[in-house]
Amino acid sequence: MDVRIGLIFMLSLLLSCNAFSDREQKIYASPAGYDLKEPVRYRVRASMQEISGIVLYPDEHRIMAINDEEGRIYQIDVAATVPYPHYKFAKDGDYEDICLTDSGWFVLKSSGSLYQIRGLFTDSVYSNHYKMEKQGKQEFETTYFDSARNSIVMICKNCEDDKRLGITSAYNFDLATKTFDTTAIYHFDNREIAKLAGSDMRFFKPSAAAIHPIEKRLYIVASVNGLLVITDLQGHVQEAYNLKHRLFLQPEGIAFAPNGDMYISNEGGYDGTACILKFTYKLK
Repeated sequence: MDVRIGLIFMLSLLLSCNAFSDREQKIYASPAGYDLKEPVRYRVRASMQEISGIVLYPDEHRIMAINDEEGRIYQIDVAATVPYPHYKFAKDGDYEDICLTDSGWFVLKSSGSLYQIRGLFTDSVYSNHYKMEKQGKQEFETTYFDSARNSIVMICKNCEDDKRLGITSAYNFDLATKTFDTTAIYHFDNREIAKLAGSDMRFFKPSAAAIHPIEKRLYIVASVNGLLVITDLQGHVQEAYNLKHRLFLQPEGIAFAPNGDMYISNEGGYDGTACILKFTYKLK
């Protein structure tokens, strides 16, 4: 064997062994009350292969969801054999999340804009557009309703101001005044999340979040990082769990039933079929 070929072979073998070792060292645990290895899997129809945010309304037979390219809200019944009802609220664009508030339905666009949906479930759906006036490059995929603040909270996925500081910021949209705060209401420390997850993650990139109805904590999924992160409602990180790619191909939505059952939606992506995973909540 040529010496150079032999060296290349040995180097490749060492690198592959190291990669295998790194994968073996990653711990896959579950938060109390859940088993992340044993979901009920619901496949969704072809129209929702780009499923993004979800809201249970009130269970798996009426899940409101965003197709992130179409400016439409779909009403999903996981047992349905007919096309899902859908409602066009705006022109096509990059829509990432949906939330139900005391002031009605809102949809998040990746730029940070919010659309308040009017006339949902009727033939006359339209929306009011609220634009976030903040300087610098920014991208959002995550929003949730905080009733205590009477506001919608939006969490950055990729915001210019955060990168050099090693943080991930959250911003407030006041539902009473319909205005944005351009100063962050809290920050996540990315190093703290990486330490809890046992990873070398540099940037934390949330893709969905929801408040647990019983624990009153915030559950955040991060598709890029392959993580489920749990914090309090002031941004203090408490727990972080690695998600197996085999189950969580591209987790882009999260919602809870009133009894704590957790639903996570996966986009189809390039290597799978879109689905919604249900994790039963078992109080100890």
